[in-house]
Amino acid sequence: MPDKNTLWDNGKTIYRILECTNDGELFVLDCIRRCNPEYIKDYDLENAKKITEEQLRERTGIVIRDDLSEEETQECIKRYTLICDIINVIDNPILRCELLRKTAKANGYSIRGVKKWLYKFIAFQDKRVFAPKKPNTKEPNEVQKNFRWALNKFFYTRHGKTLSDTYIALIKEKYCDECGKVKADRPSLNQFRYYFRKNRKLQTEFISRGGLKDYQMNHRPLLGDGVQQFAPCIGTGMLDSTICDIFLCNNQGNVVGRPVLTACIDAYSGLCCGYSLGWEGGMYSVRNLMVNIIADKVTHCKAFGIEITRDQWPCNEIPATLVTDKGSEYASANFEQLSEIGITIVNLPAFRPELKGRVEKLFDLLQSSYKPCLKGKGVIQNDFQKRGCHDYRKDACLTLHDFEAIIIHAIIYHNNKRMLENFPYTDEMLQLEIPPFPANIWKYQVNHNQGNLVSVSGEILVAIMLPRTYGKFTRRGLIVNRLRYTCEGFTEEYLKGGKTRVAYNPDDVSHVYLVDYKFKRFDLIEVRFRGVNLAKVEQTKQKQQEIADKFSDEALQGRIDLVAHITTIVEQGAIKPTDKLAAIRETRRIEQEETHIDLVKEVNDGRL
Repeated sequence: MPDKNTLWDNGKTIYRILECTNDGELFVLDCIRRCNPEYIKDYDLENAKKITEEQLRERTGIVIRDDLSEEETQECIKRYTLICDIINVIDNPILRCELLRKTAKANGYSIRGVKKWLYKFIAFQDKRVFAPKKPNTKEPNEVQKNFRWALNKFFYTRHGKTLSDTYIALIKEKYCDECGKVKADRPSLNQFRYYFRKNRKLQTEFISRGGLKDYQMNHRPLLGDGVQQFAPCIGTGMLDSTICDIFLCNNQGNVVGRPVLTACIDAYSGLCCGYSLGWEGGMYSVRNLMVNIIADKVTHCKAFGIEITRDQWPCNEIPATLVTDKGSEYASANFEQLSEIGITIVNLPAFRPELKGRVEKLFDLLQSSYKPCLKGKGVIQNDFQKRGCHDYRKDACLTLHDFEAIIIHAIIYHNNKRMLENFPYTDEMLQLEIPPFPANIWKYQVNHNQGNLVSVSGEILVAIMLPRTYGKFTRRGLIVNRLRYTCEGFTEEYLKGGKTRVAYNPDDVSHVYLVDYKFKRFDLIEVRFRGVNLAKVEQTKQKQQEIADKFSDEALQGRIDLVAHITTIVEQGAIKPTDKLAAIRETRRIEQEETHIDLVKEVNDGRL
């Protein structure tokens, strides 16, 4: 009697014994056809021979792989899980069929497919049998090698050759004889195109032909959730700068150029917290932006003849998180000093504009709001810098003051009337029917204490963002940049001496601020330099030093001559002193009478 779970080869097929009955019947599975199990008599296997699992796999061509990936292993387990309950009732045809139908229907498979997996596992007794075959990696032929060589050398480069140009270069290099004649066995252009399309990888093509920067900016998949990932409430400000698409002039009508606009927008509500507009960029514009964020917007707008209420521009605190790009001004130590008042600075990776899409969209909205109204007034159109285009510099007629008033009106519209159609409303906001405008959303968050904002005075804010150096306490005051400063209450420091960190203003040396003493202000002692910038002070001191160096030899010579004259007088006129010290007072009176001069008489006599 054959044993259970053994394999028998009768020359036509291979049976696996699933059950053995006492009356000589065997419940077997045909491992070649892998159809429904059946009962046979034990004498049907009299001429059969017992084989091993390896022989079965060799006969059927099934390969059990050991190098399964994690995904392939999970798929094998998934398929075995579907059939494991059916294996237990394999000898019950009715129950087996019922479970096959339920399993197939519940998991979206066909009954035939589930049955195929069931009998395949029973035949080979290994879950790895469900794994796909290892793909055959055929060695490329000579033509395919030439195709790959031509693509790498001529197509996947920054020269921008077309596929047809690459094909011509291929034929010239690989399929021409010594005389330059094209060989008859050359591949066709269609063959080359087919190979290219079959093996094409767009990511490789974009990077190799346009560069990594172009790929990350213009072709990379945009799969992030954007703002909602890190802005759950107001208090996440996005900063950026742009050059406005308009030429401006000064009050005399001379063209100045295009101004730099720097802005901060709240990522959650979309409110424009502040802006800076001017001719200078870099850290200068960032400092102006920070000051504008905390400024009284009502007073600021009144300077441009614009009347608003506080509710129309409600921001006067700095967002506690500032999101910036890799700009030099944002990566500088001066900007990072804002962290000293509790502000977190997030520097985004390069070429990821979608992570600060709010501020990028703000620039687009502001410029699209004024450009249609200012055509012919210096606004740049799409044909700018193209051959034969209009010179928009000749149209400049607005001053920086006029243009800033336009920008303020555009910001007020953006904050109060631009609808946020896809804003993620909370249940409470829906119940209160908060208008979908940035200013209203901002005020709702502030009123419910849900914002993350930092309150700071203007003087402290400016002092924090100033460049820093080390100063030295001396008896002559606090020495910073070779200038002397003073402040009451630091007598002990003047006497002890020592170094301290100092923030200074390069534009005006009248004051410095002690960083370690909560930005205590020190005033300049040298009055002549008050209101003067540091460059002018250094220039003055350098000029003074040059003059001193120029006359140093003359001063030295004068000192030497003085010593020589004194020595001569002493040597020629020295008198030996007497020992009569008691009559010093009388002697002094006599000498006073002899040397006394009547100045009035001398003048009247004409001697003076």
